[in-house]
Amino acid sequence: MASDPQYWIHDLSPFLLRFPENPLGLEGIRYYGLSYLLGFIGAWWLLRCYNARGRFLIDAENRSTLMTAVILGVLLGGRLGYLILYDFAAFAANPLLFFRVDQGGMASHGGMLGVFLALVWFARKRYRLLELGDVIVSVAPLGLFFGRIANFINGELWGRVTKVTWAVIFPASPQVYDPASGVFAPEPRHPSQLYQAFLEGALLFGYLQWRFWKHRPPVGQLSGEFLLGYGIVRIIGECFREPDASLLLGLSRGQFYSTFLILAGVLVIRLARRK
Repeated sequence: MASDPQYWIHDLSPFLLRFPENPLGLEGIRYYGLSYLLGFIGAWWLLRCYNARGRFLIDAENRSTLMTAVILGVLLGGRLGYLILYDFAAFAANPLLFFRVDQGGMASHGGMLGVFLALVWFARKRYRLLELGDVIVSVAPLGLFFGRIANFINGELWGRVTKVTWAVIFPASPQVYDPASGVFAPEPRHPSQLYQAFLEGALLFGYLQWRFWKHRPPVGQLSGEFLLGYGIVRIIGECFREPDASLLLGLSRGQFYSTFLILAGVLVIRLARRK
C-alpha cells in the first residue's frame, strides 16, 4: 500500500524561485513556465545552427518572426486545445476560462494545431509549407521533453497505480483506505511523466535530428514522420498514465486524438513521396 516505505514520496516544489509577498501577487518562477522558455530558446538556437551550416537558410529577422509566430501558436493553441478537447462543457459555460491559466492547463494536440496555423501564416512570405514544417518538427520535441519534466516536478498528470519498484507516491493523487495504517493515503503510481519525456521528447528528438542531418528525405516526409511517431509514442505513454478526462471509445483522450495524428502522418508521408 501507499504506506510502504520503499516508494519515494514526491515532494518537489513547482517553484524554482519563490518571491516574498509583493503588491503584484507574484509567487515566483515556476518550472512549468521555465520549460516553455527552454523549449523556445532551444528551438531558436537550432534554427540559428541550421542557417549557419546551410541546412536551412533563415536570417535573423525572419527567425525572430517565425519564433514569435510559433510561440503564439503554442500558447494560444495549447490553451484553447485543452479547453475544447478536455473541458469543453466548462469552457462553453464560461469562455473567460481561457484566461484562467490557474484552472486547467495546456494540450499538446492543440499546441500542434496552433503551430500549424502559425506556419501557414509565415510560409506565405517565402517558404514552402512542408519544407518549413520539416524544420520545425525537428526541434519541437525539445519543448515536449521540458514540458513533461515540468509535469513531473509539479506532481501532476501522474500515472496509473502500480507496484513496480520505481513507483512514486504523488500526494495530490486520489487516496484510498490503507488497512495497515488505518488512514486514507495515496497509492504508488507510474512516473508516467518521465516515460513521456523520454518517448515524446528525447527519443523523438534524437530520431528527427538523425534524419534531418544524416538523410535527405523528400520535402514533407519528416513532418509526416513526426506526426506518425508522436502519435505512436503518445499512445504508448498513455497506457501508463491515469486518464485525466472521460474515455472516448474506450481510449484515453490522449490516445483517441493521437490516432488522428497517425492518420495525418501517413497521408503526409504518402504525399511527400508522390511529389
